Amino acid sequence: MTEQPTETTIPTAPTPVDGETPPSRPAKPRRNWLVLLPLLLFGGLASVFLYQLLSGKNAQIIPSVLIGKTAPETTLPPLEGLKGPDGQPTPGLDLAGFGDGRPVVVNVFASWCVPCRVEHPLLMDLGKDDRFRLVGINYKDKPENALEFLESLGNPYDAVGVDPKGTATIDWGVYGIPETFLVTPDGEIVYKQTGPFSPELIETGLMPAIEAVLARKPAEKAPTS
Repeated sequence: MTEQPTETTIPTAPTPVDGETPPSRPAKPRRNWLVLLPLLLFGGLASVFLYQLLSGKNAQIIPSVLIGKTAPETTLPPLEGLKGPDGQPTPGLDLAGFGDGRPVVVNVFASWCVPCRVEHPLLMDLGKDDRFRLVGINYKDKPENALEFLESLGNPYDAVGVDPKGTATIDWGVYGIPETFLVTPDGEIVYKQTGPFSPELIETGLMPAIEAVLARKPAEKAPTS
């Protein structure tokens, strides 16, 4: 007796019900642009660094929108317990008048700031120059830590203002410390240094700016009747 061949049934997709949209195959993810993205980012960063290298500019010297403008009239309380080399209490910061007749170097620092500790010996040397005033803004710091910082490393400042919440430095555009500004006797910001000083930056940046300010002739007073 001969067996009948068995029919093989090939399964077919179910017929969609009226009104339903038949399921579509998921699209393959396009990963080509993800592969190229790191290369594009690297190329962009390399272009920036190459420009800085070829231009000869120091990346730490960042232009400030405040250059050429009047410095904020900042008044801050003193750091309690801090004394100067003469043993007298170091006063708080009062930049409302700028009436001393000398340029003012404003340094924003904190005890928790490692770069601040790196540049501090250079500030100690700057503090010996009587042709300008060196003042400090203690930024978002604990008073006891700031006091220990300056007592152990030395106090180069003629005045120190305490800004525990960083509200006063907002007007200065401070976004990272240390930052340093040079202000003329009449209150104009003419120089800004972002990041710690090095001997080279002081020699080629800060000191020429100070010399330029000192070389200015004082404005003549208007005749009075």
